[in-house]
Order: sequence, then structure tokens, then C-alpha cells
Amino acid sequence: MAEEIKIGNLRVKRIDPFRIKVLRQGKMRTEGLVFADEEMLREISKDQSLQQVANVACLPGIVGYSMAMPDIHWGYGFPIGGVAAFDYDEGVISPGGVGYDINCGVRLAHTQLDYQEVRKKIPDLVQLLFTNIPSGVGSKRKDIKLNEKELKKVLRDGAKWAVQKGYGLHEDLQHIEEQGAIPGADPDAVSSKALTRGKDQLGTLGSGNHFVEVGYVDRIYDEGIARQLGLFLNQLTVFVHTGSRGLGHQVCDDYIRILMKSSEKYGIELPDKQLCCAPITSPEGQQYLGAMSAAANFAFANRQLIYHWVRETFEKVFGTSAEEIGFKLLYDVCHNMAKIEFHEYEGKRIKVCVHRKGATRAFPPGHPQIPEDYQQVGQPVLIPGDMGRYSYVLVGTEQGMKETFGSSCHGAGRVLSRHQAIKATKGRAIERELADKGIYVKSAGKRTLKEECSEAYKDVSRVVNIVHASGIGKKVARLRPLGVIKG
Repeated sequence: MAEEIKIGNLRVKRIDPFRIKVLRQGKMRTEGLVFADEEMLREISKDQSLQQVANVACLPGIVGYSMAMPDIHWGYGFPIGGVAAFDYDEGVISPGGVGYDINCGVRLAHTQLDYQEVRKKIPDLVQLLFTNIPSGVGSKRKDIKLNEKELKKVLRDGAKWAVQKGYGLHEDLQHIEEQGAIPGADPDAVSSKALTRGKDQLGTLGSGNHFVEVGYVDRIYDEGIARQLGLFLNQLTVFVHTGSRGLGHQVCDDYIRILMKSSEKYGIELPDKQLCCAPITSPEGQQYLGAMSAAANFAFANRQLIYHWVRETFEKVFGTSAEEIGFKLLYDVCHNMAKIEFHEYEGKRIKVCVHRKGATRAFPPGHPQIPEDYQQVGQPVLIPGDMGRYSYVLVGTEQGMKETFGSSCHGAGRVLSRHQAIKATKGRAIERELADKGIYVKSAGKRTLKEECSEAYKDVSRVVNIVHASGIGKKVARLRPLGVIKG
């Protein structure tokens, strides 16, 4: 067995080349489990994210480990990349375990186009995408006006609302997590301030790390699974990455205040007040769960609208129908969510609330909650990288289901704050640097490009390789960017 080492005040023990345990100490109710190799552990140790793993392990009703994926970095309460399951009857739900951008997620569409044959059209495609999809801080759409009654339908029905309004196809819903609508959403649990912030933002990209990215498949790791997912070499693809915008942010803000009081009311001792929480079955816990699910449905509808306009943009640029170019949705996954799920644990079927903050659901082959056409290969797991390198498609595994409650990483993981990234890129022209790599970029502002430069993130290939080597996800394909629009 490996020797224990100290990282800060924590006792840590490596159990294999890709896993370390944060050993139980103090008021921890369980151990922490972090997926990281030696190099990644050195990076992780630079911030307080390991301490956050230990803090989460102190919460009532936690089942199994307090976990973190290799893209872990410091966050609010939970680390970003954190995963934890709580017994439904005895455990808690925490906004810090979901995050401010509720259901920040990503969807991937693929075509039958060979990028080499259409490469000259990429600048026009990116320019028109930038024109058709509002992006940037506070971006709004002028052509979608929602009164409160209609907005609450969005919060209840998610992507289904968008499809019913003509923004997409019914078949799109089959390739969205939860078919694009989280059950149990309660629009009445969403504050009027959150509704006001969201009503003009449906169908907008926002800012920060949100993007629409045109790319192509440059490597296949598993031919059989890739074929089942409809992927092939040099295939033109497009990612949409965004979430619940100001509405989700306000829901989180509202319930942090409410659950701060609930933690005291129910006598929950917190190692960090940012882990404010309430028993899942309490009125406050159920209220937050309903509001969070409503915000998640707003995010599903938001991505569905943007996806619809992406599809229309492809049709215009290539002068033919989406059907003719084989434009189809591969999958859409959530990142920041707490989901009520049933899992096998220590030989028993249990009902838990799985918090995945900066983590992706990754169910294995045969799971009833994944689309019928993916039953043999497992749920697609979409891992966007940074705009200058590459992204990945993985699938869920049985190992991941047993060990992580069916969870995987969600991206590269930041290593520089936005302020640090701006400082590091002073005097540089990021847009030109990307153009020199053959990547055409349009952004609402140059500041965003500096904040989102490649060196602000871990190399996503290292993150994905740890996930693959540890067996909690399986690599299928790698995608490289050709053009990106940012907020």
C-alpha cells in the first residue's frame, strides 16, 4: 500500500495510479475519492479544492465517497468537478453542490459533411452563427417575448416547450438527458426576480466559457461505438455550451439565503457556510429541488432554441436542408445538477440525490434512462475542452456506475482565474493566435477571448485520459475546433 502524505491539513493516500483517497479525519463521515495522477494532484494541491472534498464528506446522509473528477478546481462550497450522493430520506441537498449556472450543459450535433470539402465555408458559417445567436453579458433576444404564464410553461416543460413552439423536432428530445425536462419542476418556487432576469434571455448564449463551436472528428478510439453514435473521421460537428443564464443564477442566490437559515433550523453543522443545505425531504429542500429543476428546464429550452438556430444557419450556409446534410443531435448533457436517482449500493437498491457540480452523468450500456439507439454502447459523455485545442466524446461504463454513481468529468477545468488569464495574455492578440491555428473566432468582446485562452485551462486530454484509464468513462472520439463564437 502507498504511504500517507500530507497536503495542507489533510491526510491523503494514493490507492492506484489514477485514484487518491482523502482519509477520514475530524468530522468527516466518509472518505474522499479523487481521480488524479501525480501531475494532476500537484496542480489540484495549489488551491483549496481538496479541502472542499473533505468538507463535503462532513454533510449528513452522504452515501459512499465524497468524490472529485480530474478537472477539479476550487468552487463555491463544493469543488467544481465534485460528485456526492445523499440518501433521500436522511441526506441533504445543497445549492453549493449544484452551482450558480444550474444545468450549464453541452449538446453535440453531427453532420454527414467532410470538413475538408466545406472548409472554405467555415468563416461564413461562424459569422452567420454569431449574427443569429445573441451572445455576451446580458444578451437578449428581441423576437421572443414571454409573459410570466408562458415563461412558467418553459420552466415546467423545458426543451419540450421549444419543440412544441416549432423550435426543433420531436426526435431531438430522445437525445437529451431526461428528454429535456426534469420531472418535479416547480415554477412557483422561482422568485419574481429570477423570472424577470430570465424572461428576455431565452435563446441566448451568454458570456464566460459558453460557446458555439464548429469542429471536426480528428481521431476515433473505438470504431464500433463511434459508428453507433454516428461519428466518423473528418466529420463536421457543432457544440452548444450554455446554461440557465440569469434565471439560474438568481435561483441559486435566492436559495443560498433560504438554506443558510435552514442549516441552523435543522441543526446541521457546516464546516463551511457555503455548504448551506436542508434535508432533502424538508419543505425547504423540496422547494429548492423544484426551483432548481425549473431552472434546469429553462437551460434545456435555451439550448434547444440555440440548436434550432444553429440548424437553420447550417441550412442557409450550405444551401440545402438539414436532412440533406445529415444534421442530427448526438446528445445533450447537464453539468450542474442535483438529480433524484436509484442506484445499487452495497447490494441494495437505494434512492439518492446525486449532486454533480461540474460533472456529467455517465450511465452504462443497458441503463433504461439512455436512448434506445445507445443502449448497447452507453450514454454519450460530452467533454468540451478549450477553444484552441480539442474536445472529446466518451461513453459511460459499468465501473463508473458502481464507483461514481454514474458520473464523469465535464471539461478541462480552470487553472487560471479570469483575472490571471487577462494578465497572462497582456499584449497578445488571441484572435490572431487562433487564426494562425486555423480556428476562426467571433466574440462579443476581446476580454472574453483573453479570459478563455487555452492556458487558462488544464489540457483536457490529460483529464480525459485519467477518466479512461480509471475505467469510469471510455474514450470514443476526439474533436478539433474550426470556428468558435463566444460571448
